[in-house]
Amino acid sequence: MKGSTKIMKLEQSANSLLFSTTNIPDAFFTEYFSQASGTAIKVYLYLFFLSKYGKEIKINDLSKKLDIPLKDIQDSIKYWESLGLLIRKNSGYEFANMQEIELFKLYNPKVSQSPEQIKETAKNQYRAKAISAINNEFFQGVMSPSWYGDIDLWFSKYGFDEEVMVALFRYCFNRSALHRNYIQAVAEAWSQNNIKTYTDLDKYYEQQEALSKVKKSIAKKLGLNRQLSQYEEAYIEKWMNDFGYNMPIIEIALKKTTSKANPNFDYINKILEDWNDRNLRTPEAVNKFLLDTKQKNKDIKTIEKKTGYNNYSQRSYSNLSDLYANNPDNL
Repeated sequence: MKGSTKIMKLEQSANSLLFSTTNIPDAFFTEYFSQASGTAIKVYLYLFFLSKYGKEIKINDLSKKLDIPLKDIQDSIKYWESLGLLIRKNSGYEFANMQEIELFKLYNPKVSQSPEQIKETAKNQYRAKAISAINNEFFQGVMSPSWYGDIDLWFSKYGFDEEVMVALFRYCFNRSALHRNYIQAVAEAWSQNNIKTYTDLDKYYEQQEALSKVKKSIAKKLGLNRQLSQYEEAYIEKWMNDFGYNMPIIEIALKKTTSKANPNFDYINKILEDWNDRNLRTPEAVNKFLLDTKQKNKDIKTIEKKTGYNNYSQRSYSNLSDLYANNPDNL
């Protein structure tokens, strides 16, 4: 219940009461119900019920209405005051936001803490601020209690910093997908990409942007007037993320397919796998390898001409070095 509400007197028709409801937060039953006396519960629930209707009620009238001694009414009100659920004002009393109280208790520092507990408390305070920011920015301050548990679970499971958690909700909100399953899927993907801090997230965004540009560039250079398939995109991600190759190196491999009517990603992948196996990390290293291989092929042909021996038919093309050796024009 956002904000607070005065203790009020009920004056409604029987018909309107028949169809009205009074919503009590679940936290009342899980955190307070078993500890309070029957009289205190009776007083709290009736006052909460009256608080919806906007008219004042005197303590004496309340005592008569509930058939509870005046002192017991006063003791019950003091009890709820001591717990922070009722707040005394000049004009009466207000109901505190029970969910905010429980969240504060969850993250509030304890007295006489060890260094480890102090560190944990500081982390919890930051988390509480992050959850409050999520509540205000994406739920207009009325986030349901179940979200609090989910967010706390995601903090523990994925080890996200507070800024990353807020960014997670913003990412999903901007895609009109503020649903638990979608948020969980995005969180899982971020975790698999080793995202913990906002710096990690920034780096991930930069990598994704670079990857997107390379995909578009490859499709354009290969003359593909269509979207890349997931299979083809997986190859490109492998070349960039696993091999660490950038567009200049990939482009050298792409030139091997310029004469092909249907560019073959498997063929490009075999070339790049070979270069990776040879630890060729720069365009200069790749070009030197290709030139050396081309010269080697020329030498082999010269020898074959002089000796009159040609073993092409006997070769098995088991690797790309054989392919390079027998296709010097492709270099």
